[in-house]
Amino acid sequence: MKKLSILVLLVFACKISAQEAGDRVITTAVPFLNITADARAAGMGDLGVATSTDAYSQQWNPAKFAFAERKMGIGMGYTPYLSNAISGIGLLNASYFNKINDQSAFAVSLRYFTLGDIELRQNFDDIGTIVKPNELSFDGSYSLKLSPTFSMAVGGRYIRSNLKFQNDNNVDAKPGSTFAVDVAGFYRSREIAYNRFDGRWRAGFNISNLGGKIAYDENGQDNFIPTNLKFGVGFDFILDQDNVLGFTSEFNKLLVPTPQDFDNDGDMDAADNDEYQSIGFLSGVFKSFGDAPDGFSEELKEMTWALGAEYTYQDAFMFRTGYFNESDVKGFRKYFTLGAGFKFKSAQIDLSYLFSTSKITNPVENSLRFSLTFNLGEEFYND
Repeated sequence: MKKLSILVLLVFACKISAQEAGDRVITTAVPFLNITADARAAGMGDLGVATSTDAYSQQWNPAKFAFAERKMGIGMGYTPYLSNAISGIGLLNASYFNKINDQSAFAVSLRYFTLGDIELRQNFDDIGTIVKPNELSFDGSYSLKLSPTFSMAVGGRYIRSNLKFQNDNNVDAKPGSTFAVDVAGFYRSREIAYNRFDGRWRAGFNISNLGGKIAYDENGQDNFIPTNLKFGVGFDFILDQDNVLGFTSEFNKLLVPTPQDFDNDGDMDAADNDEYQSIGFLSGVFKSFGDAPDGFSEELKEMTWALGAEYTYQDAFMFRTGYFNESDVKGFRKYFTLGAGFKFKSAQIDLSYLFSTSKITNPVENSLRFSLTFNLGEEFYND
Protein backbone atom coordinates (compact mmCIF):
# COMPACT_ATOMS: atom_id res chain seq x y z
CA MET A 1 0.00 0.00 0.00
CA LYS A 2 1.17 3.51 -0.72
CA LYS A 3 0.04 6.88 0.57
CA LEU A 4 -1.39 9.56 -1.73
CA SER A 5 1.57 11.79 -0.91
CA ILE A 6 3.88 9.20 -2.45
CA LEU A 7 1.76 9.18 -5.60
CA VAL A 8 1.98 12.96 -5.90
CA LEU A 9 5.72 12.83 -5.38
CA LEU A 10 6.21 10.21 -8.07
CA VAL A 11 3.89 11.70 -10.64
CA PHE A 12 5.62 15.07 -10.44
CA ALA A 13 9.17 13.85 -9.70
CA CYS A 14 10.43 14.78 -13.15
CA LYS A 15 8.64 18.13 -13.08
CA ILE A 16 10.12 19.13 -9.71
CA SER A 17 13.62 18.12 -10.76
CA ALA A 18 13.26 20.10 -13.97
CA GLN A 19 12.09 23.21 -12.14
CA GLU A 20 15.24 23.11 -10.03
CA ALA A 21 17.21 23.45 -13.25
CA GLY A 22 15.32 26.46 -14.63
CA ASP A 23 12.24 28.66 -14.11
CA ARG A 24 10.85 28.21 -17.61
CA VAL A 25 10.82 24.45 -18.04
CA ILE A 26 7.88 23.32 -20.19
CA THR A 27 5.72 20.68 -18.51
CA THR A 28 2.50 19.07 -19.73
CA ALA A 29 -0.22 16.68 -18.68
CA VAL A 30 -0.06 12.98 -19.71
CA PRO A 31 3.75 12.87 -20.01
CA PHE A 32 3.50 9.08 -20.34
CA LEU A 33 2.96 9.70 -24.06
CA ASN A 34 6.63 10.64 -24.30
CA ILE A 35 7.95 7.52 -22.58
CA THR A 36 9.72 5.26 -25.07
CA ALA A 37 7.60 2.13 -25.33
CA ASP A 38 9.99 -0.21 -27.16
CA ALA A 39 13.47 -1.45 -26.30
CA ARG A 40 14.83 -0.99 -29.82
CA ALA A 41 14.32 2.80 -29.81
CA ALA A 42 15.34 2.95 -26.13
CA GLY A 43 18.66 1.30 -26.97
CA MET A 44 19.45 4.04 -29.51
CA GLY A 45 18.96 7.05 -27.26
CA ASP A 46 15.14 7.18 -27.43
CA LEU A 47 14.84 7.95 -31.14
CA GLY A 48 12.81 6.43 -33.95
CA VAL A 49 11.38 9.01 -36.36
CA ALA A 50 13.89 8.15 -39.12
CA THR A 51 14.91 4.57 -38.29
CA SER A 52 13.81 1.57 -40.34
CA THR A 53 10.27 0.25 -39.96
CA ASP A 54 9.28 -1.95 -37.03
CA ALA A 55 6.07 -2.81 -35.18
CA TYR A 56 6.51 0.17 -32.82
CA SER A 57 6.65 2.85 -35.52
CA GLN A 58 3.22 4.08 -34.40
CA GLN A 59 4.82 6.10 -31.58
CA TRP A 60 7.65 7.51 -33.67
CA ASN A 61 6.51 7.83 -37.26
CA PRO A 62 3.49 5.87 -38.62
CA ALA A 63 4.48 6.80 -42.19
CA LYS A 64 7.18 4.13 -41.93
CA PHE A 65 4.56 1.36 -42.03
CA ALA A 66 4.15 1.87 -45.80
CA PHE A 67 7.73 0.57 -46.15
CA ALA A 68 7.23 -2.52 -43.96
CA GLU A 69 8.78 -5.65 -45.41
CA ARG A 70 6.26 -8.11 -43.95
CA LYS A 71 2.48 -8.27 -44.21
CA MET A 72 1.84 -7.95 -40.47
CA GLY A 73 3.68 -7.03 -37.30
CA ILE A 74 2.79 -7.41 -33.62
CA GLY A 75 4.75 -5.72 -30.86
CA MET A 76 4.51 -5.95 -27.07
CA GLY A 77 6.72 -4.07 -24.63
CA TYR A 78 7.08 -3.23 -20.96
CA THR A 79 8.99 -0.33 -19.40
CA PRO A 80 9.44 -0.30 -15.59
CA TYR A 81 9.21 3.23 -14.22
CA LEU A 82 10.83 4.59 -11.04
CA SER A 83 11.74 1.02 -10.12
CA ASN A 84 14.53 2.27 -7.84
CA ALA A 85 11.98 4.04 -5.64
CA ILE A 86 8.86 1.91 -5.71
CA SER A 87 7.38 -1.13 -7.46
CA GLY A 88 4.23 -1.51 -9.52
CA ILE A 89 4.69 1.49 -11.82
CA GLY A 90 5.27 0.87 -15.50
CA LEU A 91 4.22 1.33 -19.10
CA LEU A 92 2.72 -1.49 -21.16
CA ASN A 93 2.43 -1.19 -24.92
CA ALA A 94 0.84 -3.30 -27.64
CA SER A 95 1.05 -2.48 -31.37
CA TYR A 96 -0.22 -4.04 -34.58
CA PHE A 97 0.21 -3.11 -38.24
CA ASN A 98 -1.09 -4.64 -41.45
CA LYS A 99 -0.07 -3.82 -44.99
CA ILE A 100 -3.13 -3.43 -47.17
CA ASN A 101 -0.97 -3.65 -50.30
CA ASP A 102 2.51 -2.64 -51.42
CA GLN A 103 1.57 1.06 -51.16
CA SER A 104 -0.38 1.39 -47.93
CA ALA A 105 -0.83 0.11 -44.40
CA PHE A 106 -2.87 0.67 -41.27
CA ALA A 107 -1.85 0.29 -37.64
CA VAL A 108 -3.30 0.45 -34.13
CA SER A 109 -1.66 0.59 -30.72
CA LEU A 110 -2.54 0.73 -27.04
CA ARG A 111 -0.41 2.30 -24.28
CA TYR A 112 -1.28 1.75 -20.62
CA PHE A 113 0.58 3.48 -17.79
CA THR A 114 -0.18 2.17 -14.31
CA LEU A 115 0.84 3.59 -10.92
CA GLY A 116 -0.12 0.45 -8.99
CA ASP A 117 -2.40 0.39 -5.95
CA ILE A 118 -2.68 3.60 -3.95
CA GLU A 119 -4.22 3.91 -0.48
CA LEU A 120 -6.16 7.15 0.06
CA ARG A 121 -7.10 8.50 3.49
CA GLN A 122 -7.98 11.94 4.85
CA ASN A 123 -6.57 11.31 8.34
CA PHE A 124 -4.04 8.86 9.71
CA ASP A 125 -6.65 6.81 11.60
CA ASP A 126 -9.13 6.62 8.69
CA ILE A 127 -9.81 3.37 6.89
CA GLY A 128 -7.95 3.62 3.61
CA THR A 129 -9.56 3.42 0.20
CA ILE A 130 -7.63 1.60 -2.52
CA VAL A 131 -7.54 3.21 -5.96
CA LYS A 132 -5.67 2.31 -9.12
CA PRO A 133 -4.57 5.49 -10.94
CA ASN A 134 -3.70 4.95 -14.58
CA GLU A 135 -3.41 6.59 -17.96
CA LEU A 136 -3.97 5.14 -21.40
CA SER A 137 -4.07 6.00 -25.07
CA PHE A 138 -5.51 4.15 -28.03
CA ASP A 139 -4.66 5.20 -31.56
CA GLY A 140 -4.86 4.22 -35.20
CA SER A 141 -3.09 5.37 -38.34
CA TYR A 142 -3.11 5.04 -42.11
CA SER A 143 0.05 5.37 -44.19
CA LEU A 144 0.44 5.68 -47.96
CA LYS A 145 3.39 5.78 -50.34
CA LEU A 146 3.23 8.91 -52.45
CA SER A 147 6.27 7.79 -54.45
CA PRO A 148 8.66 4.82 -54.37
CA THR A 149 10.79 6.67 -51.79
CA PHE A 150 8.34 8.82 -49.77
CA SER A 151 5.26 8.14 -47.68
CA MET A 152 2.94 10.08 -45.38
CA ALA A 153 0.55 9.09 -42.63
CA VAL A 154 -2.26 10.47 -40.50
CA GLY A 155 -3.27 9.13 -37.13
CA GLY A 156 -5.89 9.68 -34.46
CA ARG A 157 -5.51 9.15 -30.71
CA TYR A 158 -7.85 8.93 -27.72
CA ILE A 159 -6.17 9.84 -24.41
CA ARG A 160 -7.57 9.14 -20.94
CA SER A 161 -5.90 10.09 -17.65
CA ASN A 162 -7.42 8.78 -14.42
CA LEU A 163 -5.23 10.39 -11.74
CA LYS A 164 -7.71 12.46 -9.75
CA PHE A 165 -10.34 10.83 -7.54
CA GLN A 166 -13.47 12.09 -5.85
CA ASN A 167 -13.50 12.85 -2.14
CA ASP A 168 -15.36 15.14 0.27
CA ASN A 169 -13.29 18.12 -0.84
CA ASN A 170 -13.49 17.49 -4.58
CA VAL A 171 -16.74 15.88 -5.65
CA ASP A 172 -16.30 17.07 -9.25
CA ALA A 173 -13.09 15.12 -9.86
CA LYS A 174 -13.17 12.95 -12.96
CA PRO A 175 -10.79 11.27 -15.39
CA GLY A 176 -9.42 13.69 -17.96
CA SER A 177 -9.73 12.82 -21.64
CA THR A 178 -9.07 14.33 -25.03
CA PHE A 179 -8.38 13.50 -28.68
CA ALA A 180 -5.28 14.21 -30.74
CA VAL A 181 -3.96 13.65 -34.25
CA ASP A 182 -0.56 12.91 -35.82
CA VAL A 183 0.79 13.94 -39.22
CA ALA A 184 3.99 12.22 -40.36
CA GLY A 185 6.27 11.69 -43.35
CA PHE A 186 9.10 9.28 -44.14
CA TYR A 187 11.75 9.17 -46.86
CA ARG A 188 13.77 6.06 -47.70
CA SER A 189 16.11 6.23 -50.66
CA ARG A 190 16.88 3.40 -53.02
CA GLU A 191 20.06 1.48 -52.30
CA ILE A 192 23.03 3.48 -53.57
CA ALA A 193 26.32 1.90 -54.69
CA TYR A 194 29.40 3.64 -53.32
CA ASN A 195 33.05 2.63 -53.82
CA ARG A 196 33.39 0.19 -50.93
CA PHE A 197 29.85 -0.27 -49.72
CA ASP A 198 26.21 0.29 -50.59
CA GLY A 199 24.13 2.78 -48.66
CA ARG A 200 20.64 4.05 -48.03
CA TRP A 201 19.41 7.42 -46.75
CA ARG A 202 16.50 7.80 -44.33
CA ALA A 203 14.62 10.88 -43.12
CA GLY A 204 11.38 11.51 -41.28
CA PHE A 205 9.19 13.94 -39.38
CA ASN A 206 6.19 13.59 -37.10
CA ILE A 207 3.88 16.19 -35.57
CA SER A 208 2.25 14.16 -32.81
CA ASN A 209 -0.42 14.71 -30.14
CA LEU A 210 -1.91 17.73 -31.87
CA GLY A 211 -5.10 18.08 -29.90
CA GLY A 212 -7.20 19.66 -27.17
CA LYS A 213 -6.17 20.37 -23.60
CA ILE A 214 -7.15 18.13 -20.70
CA ALA A 215 -8.89 18.87 -17.36
CA TYR A 216 -9.51 16.72 -14.26
CA ASP A 217 -12.67 18.32 -12.84
CA GLU A 218 -15.60 20.41 -14.01
CA ASN A 219 -14.06 23.81 -13.29
CA GLY A 220 -10.39 22.88 -13.12
CA GLN A 221 -7.64 24.32 -15.27
CA ASP A 222 -7.05 22.99 -18.77
CA ASN A 223 -3.60 21.48 -19.22
CA PHE A 224 -1.58 21.22 -22.41
CA ILE A 225 -0.82 17.75 -23.72
CA PRO A 226 2.67 17.03 -25.13
CA THR A 227 2.31 18.12 -28.74
CA ASN A 228 5.66 17.33 -30.37
CA LEU A 229 7.61 18.01 -33.52
CA LYS A 230 10.18 15.31 -34.28
CA PHE A 231 12.47 15.22 -37.29
CA GLY A 232 15.57 13.22 -38.06
CA VAL A 233 17.92 11.79 -40.67
CA GLY A 234 19.86 8.57 -40.93
CA PHE A 235 22.14 6.53 -43.17
CA ASP A 236 22.70 2.78 -43.51
CA PHE A 237 26.16 1.48 -44.41
CA ILE A 238 25.36 -1.80 -46.19
CA LEU A 239 28.82 -3.36 -45.93
CA ASP A 240 27.75 -6.71 -47.41
CA GLN A 241 24.76 -9.02 -47.30
CA ASP A 242 25.47 -9.92 -43.66
CA ASN A 243 26.60 -6.64 -42.11
CA VAL A 244 24.68 -3.35 -41.90
CA LEU A 245 25.62 -0.36 -39.75
CA GLY A 246 23.06 2.41 -39.38
CA PHE A 247 23.42 5.88 -37.85
CA THR A 248 20.50 8.16 -36.99
CA SER A 249 20.12 11.64 -35.51
CA GLU A 250 16.89 13.09 -34.19
CA PHE A 251 15.65 16.45 -32.91
CA ASN A 252 12.53 17.13 -30.88
CA LYS A 253 10.65 20.28 -29.85
CA LEU A 254 7.58 20.50 -27.65
CA LEU A 255 4.97 22.59 -29.47
CA VAL A 256 3.78 24.03 -26.17
CA PRO A 257 4.17 27.67 -25.02
CA THR A 258 6.99 28.66 -22.68
CA PRO A 259 5.90 29.58 -19.11
CA GLN A 260 6.83 33.18 -18.37
CA ASP A 261 6.24 36.27 -16.27
CA PHE A 262 3.34 37.75 -18.22
CA ASP A 263 2.69 40.70 -15.88
CA ASN A 264 6.39 41.59 -15.52
CA ASP A 265 6.28 41.71 -11.73
CA GLY A 266 9.45 39.70 -11.35
CA ASP A 267 7.68 36.54 -10.17
CA MET A 268 5.90 33.69 -11.96
CA ASP A 269 2.79 33.54 -9.76
CA ALA A 270 -0.81 32.31 -9.97
CA ALA A 271 -1.81 35.21 -12.23
CA ASP A 272 0.89 34.23 -14.70
CA ASN A 273 -0.29 30.62 -14.56
CA ASP A 274 -3.87 31.70 -15.29
CA GLU A 275 -2.65 33.71 -18.28
CA TYR A 276 -0.61 30.75 -19.47
CA GLN A 277 -3.48 28.27 -19.17
CA SER A 278 -5.81 30.61 -21.09
CA ILE A 279 -3.78 30.06 -24.27
CA GLY A 280 -5.59 27.74 -26.68
CA PHE A 281 -3.85 24.57 -27.83
CA LEU A 282 -3.65 25.62 -31.49
CA SER A 283 -2.42 29.15 -30.82
CA GLY A 284 -0.01 27.58 -28.35
CA VAL A 285 1.53 25.53 -31.15
CA PHE A 286 2.34 28.67 -33.16
CA LYS A 287 3.48 30.59 -30.07
CA SER A 288 5.91 27.82 -29.18
CA PHE A 289 8.22 28.76 -32.06
CA GLY A 290 8.91 32.30 -30.84
CA ASP A 291 7.65 33.01 -27.31
CA ALA A 292 10.79 32.24 -25.25
CA PRO A 293 11.64 35.41 -23.26
CA ASP A 294 15.36 35.16 -24.09
CA GLY A 295 14.68 34.90 -27.82
CA PHE A 296 16.06 32.47 -30.36
CA SER A 297 18.84 31.22 -28.09
CA GLU A 298 16.27 29.99 -25.57
CA GLU A 299 14.14 28.45 -28.33
CA LEU A 300 17.16 26.35 -29.30
CA LYS A 301 17.56 25.23 -25.69
CA GLU A 302 13.99 23.92 -25.79
CA MET A 303 15.02 21.38 -28.43
CA THR A 304 16.39 17.99 -27.45
CA TRP A 305 18.62 15.91 -29.68
CA ALA A 306 19.69 12.28 -29.83
CA LEU A 307 22.22 10.21 -31.75
CA GLY A 308 21.88 6.47 -32.23
CA ALA A 309 23.64 3.58 -33.96
CA GLU A 310 22.54 0.05 -34.79
CA TYR A 311 24.71 -2.80 -36.08
CA THR A 312 22.90 -5.76 -37.63
CA TYR A 313 24.51 -9.13 -38.41
CA GLN A 314 22.70 -11.50 -40.76
CA ASP A 315 19.40 -9.88 -39.80
CA ALA A 316 19.56 -12.04 -36.65
CA PHE A 317 21.65 -10.15 -34.10
CA MET A 318 21.53 -6.41 -33.38
CA PHE A 319 23.71 -4.25 -31.15
CA ARG A 320 22.68 -0.65 -30.39
CA THR A 321 23.88 2.41 -28.57
CA GLY A 322 22.80 6.04 -28.33
CA TYR A 323 22.99 9.35 -26.51
CA PHE A 324 20.20 11.78 -25.56
CA ASN A 325 20.75 15.44 -24.63
CA GLU A 326 18.54 18.15 -23.14
CA SER A 327 19.58 21.67 -22.12
CA ASP A 328 20.72 22.13 -18.52
CA VAL A 329 18.02 24.76 -17.96
CA LYS A 330 15.17 22.97 -19.73
CA GLY A 331 15.11 19.64 -17.92
CA PHE A 332 18.75 18.48 -17.82
CA ARG A 333 18.13 14.95 -19.13
CA LYS A 334 21.36 13.49 -20.46
CA TYR A 335 22.06 9.80 -20.82
CA PHE A 336 23.74 7.00 -22.75
CA THR A 337 21.89 3.86 -23.76
CA LEU A 338 22.85 0.34 -24.77
CA GLY A 339 20.66 -2.28 -26.40
CA ALA A 340 20.63 -5.61 -28.18
CA GLY A 341 18.21 -7.62 -30.28
CA PHE A 342 17.92 -11.29 -31.15
CA LYS A 343 15.79 -12.58 -34.01
CA PHE A 344 14.73 -16.16 -34.64
CA LYS A 345 12.45 -16.83 -37.60
CA SER A 346 9.44 -14.51 -37.16
CA ALA A 347 10.10 -13.56 -33.51
CA GLN A 348 12.47 -10.88 -32.17
CA ILE A 349 13.28 -9.85 -28.61
CA ASP A 350 14.95 -6.52 -27.80
CA LEU A 351 16.56 -5.31 -24.58
CA SER A 352 17.91 -1.91 -23.51
CA TYR A 353 19.57 -0.20 -20.55
CA LEU A 354 20.08 3.47 -19.66
CA PHE A 355 23.01 5.24 -17.94
CA SER A 356 22.26 8.77 -16.76
CA THR A 357 25.07 11.34 -17.13
CA SER A 358 23.32 14.30 -15.44
CA LYS A 359 22.50 15.25 -11.85
CA ILE A 360 18.80 14.66 -12.49
CA THR A 361 17.66 11.12 -11.71
CA ASN A 362 16.12 9.44 -14.73
CA PRO A 363 12.88 7.52 -14.00
CA VAL A 364 14.03 4.48 -16.01
CA GLU A 365 17.65 4.51 -14.82
CA ASN A 366 19.02 1.10 -13.77
CA SER A 367 16.01 -0.64 -15.32
CA LEU A 368 16.09 -3.30 -18.02
CA ARG A 369 13.51 -2.64 -20.71
CA PHE A 370 12.37 -5.32 -23.10
CA SER A 371 9.99 -5.76 -26.03
CA LEU A 372 8.85 -8.68 -28.18
CA THR A 373 8.01 -8.48 -31.88
CA PHE A 374 6.42 -10.91 -34.34
CA ASN A 375 6.67 -10.26 -38.11
CA LEU A 376 4.22 -12.42 -40.02
CA GLY A 377 2.78 -13.02 -43.47
CA GLU A 378 4.13 -12.49 -46.96
CA GLU A 379 7.21 -10.43 -47.68
CA PHE A 380 7.19 -7.11 -49.56
CA TYR A 381 10.23 -5.98 -51.47
CA ASN A 382 11.04 -2.29 -51.20
CA ASP A 383 13.79 -1.48 -53.70
